[in-house]
Amino acid sequence: MDAVTRSRYCPGMAHINPTVGEYLREWRQRRRLSQLDLACEAEISARHLSFIETGRSRPSRDMLLRLLEQLDVPLRQRNVLLLAAGYAPHFAEHALTDSAMHDARAAISSILKAHEPFPALAIDRHWTLVLANGAVTPLLAGVAAHLLEPPVNVLRLSLHPEGLAPRILNLNEWRTHLLQRLRLQYDQTADPVLLVLLDELLSYRLPPLNAAQPQAQSPIAVPLRLQTAEGALSLLSATMVFGTPLDVTLSELAMETFLPADAAAVAILNRLMSRPA
Repeated sequence: MDAVTRSRYCPGMAHINPTVGEYLREWRQRRRLSQLDLACEAEISARHLSFIETGRSRPSRDMLLRLLEQLDVPLRQRNVLLLAAGYAPHFAEHALTDSAMHDARAAISSILKAHEPFPALAIDRHWTLVLANGAVTPLLAGVAAHLLEPPVNVLRLSLHPEGLAPRILNLNEWRTHLLQRLRLQYDQTADPVLLVLLDELLSYRLPPLNAAQPQAQSPIAVPLRLQTAEGALSLLSATMVFGTPLDVTLSELAMETFLPADAAAVAILNRLMSRPA
């Protein structure tokens, strides 16, 4: 990514140790809100908010949490801003393997299992594979072994020349869709790791288009059209997240589920699941 593009997606990168006011102003601008807009939503005066952003007033812990809630700042970053203001983090963070997360992990596993024979997987904030159901494995035939070594990055697995890319029949369309999602995710989270991943994905050389394969457009959504051992498979994707998480890890988990786009896809997925491992 060139310097101009990076500056567009990385406002504030030059700040080494930004104050809590600078953090708030940057998130407000990221959300495209004026001081008056945010002040009205948080039910405070615009003057008070201006004083907080310029450092003339120190926000209370409750005030800061209220502003961060209105700005829809990710829980991980809310903890960062609380620390910058001199307060202890508010949101816990547990590994998915911790005992406190047992019920959440069991619920995720149940959802993924219930989705079979349709593929489904769980990913973290950096698109690292956390869990997957049994319908995912048959789709990975022919993928280079190094891409399947943990930690497995789902975007890398999809778009790498030694990954699924050569078998994605609408690769340009699907690649554009994934890159747009990644850029939007950065806009929402300001996570610099996502920019490193974006640079990597943009560097991949695209395989030549196969003119023999029709590039049909879906009238309702961008499909994933994948060549498999049982035929050309067309899938529609959907994303599920936890609605009211209070744990950082849980707030960053997403379940990516794939649904058959037509009756032929249902038959192909059933045949793939029944093939010997």
